[in-house]
Amino acid sequence: MTQYQLFATTPKAMEGILANEIQALGGTNVQQKMAGVAFQGDLAMAYQACLWLRTASRVLLLLGSFEVKSQQDLYDGVQRIDWSEHLNADDSLAVSFSSKNNAAINNTHFGALKVKDAIVDQMRAKFGSRPNVDTERPSIRVNVYLHNDTAQLSLDLSGESSHKRGYRDISIAAPIKENLAAAILLRAGWPEIAAQGGSLLDPMCGSGTLLVEGALIAGDIAPGLQRDYFGFTGWKQHDAALWQNILDNARQRRQTGLAKLPVIVGFDQDRHTVNAALQHIENAGLSGKIHIEKRDIAAASAAESWPEGLIVCNPPYGERLGDEEQTAALYRQFGEVLKQRFTGWQAAIIIGNPELGFRLGIRSHKPVTLFNGALECKLLRFTIEEKAFFEPKAKSQQERIELISRRAQTGQTDSQSEMFANRLRKNLKKLAKWAKQNQVHCYRLYDADLPEYAVAVDVYQGEQTWVNVQEYESPKTTDPLKANQRLAGVMAEIPRVLGIPAGQVFLKIRRKQKSTDQYEKLDDSRHFHVVEEGGCKFWVNFEDYLDTGLFLDHRPMRLLIQQQARGKRFLNLFAYTGSATVHAAVGGAASSITVDMSNTYLDWARRNFVLNGIGGDHKLVRANCLQWLAGQASAKPKPQFDLIFLDPPTFSNSKKMDEVFDIQKDHVQLIRNAAALLAPGGNLYFSTNFRRFKMDQEALSDLIIEDISKAMIPEDFARDARIHYCWRIYR
Repeated sequence: MTQYQLFATTPKAMEGILANEIQALGGTNVQQKMAGVAFQGDLAMAYQACLWLRTASRVLLLLGSFEVKSQQDLYDGVQRIDWSEHLNADDSLAVSFSSKNNAAINNTHFGALKVKDAIVDQMRAKFGSRPNVDTERPSIRVNVYLHNDTAQLSLDLSGESSHKRGYRDISIAAPIKENLAAAILLRAGWPEIAAQGGSLLDPMCGSGTLLVEGALIAGDIAPGLQRDYFGFTGWKQHDAALWQNILDNARQRRQTGLAKLPVIVGFDQDRHTVNAALQHIENAGLSGKIHIEKRDIAAASAAESWPEGLIVCNPPYGERLGDEEQTAALYRQFGEVLKQRFTGWQAAIIIGNPELGFRLGIRSHKPVTLFNGALECKLLRFTIEEKAFFEPKAKSQQERIELISRRAQTGQTDSQSEMFANRLRKNLKKLAKWAKQNQVHCYRLYDADLPEYAVAVDVYQGEQTWVNVQEYESPKTTDPLKANQRLAGVMAEIPRVLGIPAGQVFLKIRRKQKSTDQYEKLDDSRHFHVVEEGGCKFWVNFEDYLDTGLFLDHRPMRLLIQQQARGKRFLNLFAYTGSATVHAAVGGAASSITVDMSNTYLDWARRNFVLNGIGGDHKLVRANCLQWLAGQASAKPKPQFDLIFLDPPTFSNSKKMDEVFDIQKDHVQLIRNAAALLAPGGNLYFSTNFRRFKMDQEALSDLIIEDISKAMIPEDFARDARIHYCWRIYR
């Protein structure tokens, strides 16, 4: 029996899990590599790998390797293979090509063309005709990986990524791929728990990926059993009889496994995702085997008849500096639910921000690193038992602010505060001159320039000068007393350096938060002041909310909107206090629509309109921006806008919304809906403060997406190039 050299690819950090799967299938000489596993096996083993590997992305059959130091080397190396052994002259082919650290060929498109030419030239010379190119479902898919000077030439037996099981509705965005979901369950010990009759529960199940994969594992169901296409079915050496025997065996195992499935349940608060989960369950042939309910996390509980088992969850990620409190509240609530109602269960939770894991108040085993796309995540695994419980630390922000103020007034500061004062003077000398030359009245004076003094200091100039100080949360290793003394030193030095009364300096305690927490009500002073920017006037408030009403880092974007607005129809989504609309109106916009969900901030925007004498066709709309935008995008006819500003929160779990919003998971549909409203020649400006955000260019390939982040970082924020990211999007 011929033994083949095989290679299964997988996302980074999943190689060990995949290697265990391959060994269990009977693969030999198994060797873990970066983002994949090399192994040997006969044709039956290759087929089994395509059908049964849960964590693989692709299964490749190595045809050969050769040195490539020139373009001709690549062509000649491919031609050394007798391609008539693999396809007929009237068949079709596709080529996948990737290159790393090769001086001769670094353009993947060119490399793929060179490989294709080598194959079709050989076939044409031998048979007088050549195969066609079919990128969708070719007879064979050729894969070339060029690393340094070595090319590995393979057949892609999978044909398309193995994470595509055949049950997912492609119109529904998936928060995680199926092979990652399988990896989570395998690392969490679900096969052993299921074998003992334990239950599986996902209390934030979304579209049901973890639940379906859990059922496939527990039911001994091959993950590729529903796929109707593999890359080997058009290969000349394909053994149809052998493949049919393997399929028949897998179908018999599925029938046996379905009869012994344990309890598998999912909850989600959003009826739309519940419906999506039910559809995927039906598509997977698991109707009646997985129970789904519309239920909020606060109401999650196990029925008495459910055996203890595994709770698995992929909650919202989110990691924006100064915007974590809402997500933290969700995790604290989740932790309380687990402690009160699920003692004795195991749990596995994958999170993008490891710090949020502490909010659960349950000590975990050693975290496991996994990657969800490009984002590094941690899989937390723990036993829900009383000895693992602890109380997450939580302090009143207002109480700490009052303590800091007292320390500043009484001189209870650290001995090195003069170091901070010197840096502040240096920055003031530089930025005050820049601000005057550019007619900037509100700017960031200091942004954690010195690690010991991790604060942001913003200056607002109106009828007098005010300073807004924001402290970034200290590392947990920092002595709280020392942190308080340093912050008191900051509050004592700022009035001295700027020559203003201490009463005009305001302190906010920022923590890693999410969503609309910049709108969080802190006080009810109702003290508003007027400042100017680019010929516009704005009301700001330094006491009542975490943010002031004017995001200073977006100054260049607002000025750009003002410059482009003349005669345009402008749309401002997630508008906050309407500052971008004010700039558009002052810039001569013909009309505008400003959409936000908060009455408080729409009233604030209305006051800004009055302050600037804005009337006419400039409308304020109170609505859930996600729902409003989706409705407008599907309307006939659609409203048209020449200029759109889209600056959504990173995460929202607002009671006013039916669903949880997460920018990383949901940005594709959000941008697509906004772009649907663009008039010909129009521009959509999209911005996010999520520091680990990755734009999904592939999913938005029909749009032109231009990264303008660098140009949108103002001089006073130059120290922090990740304060926000901005794109110009158009057709």
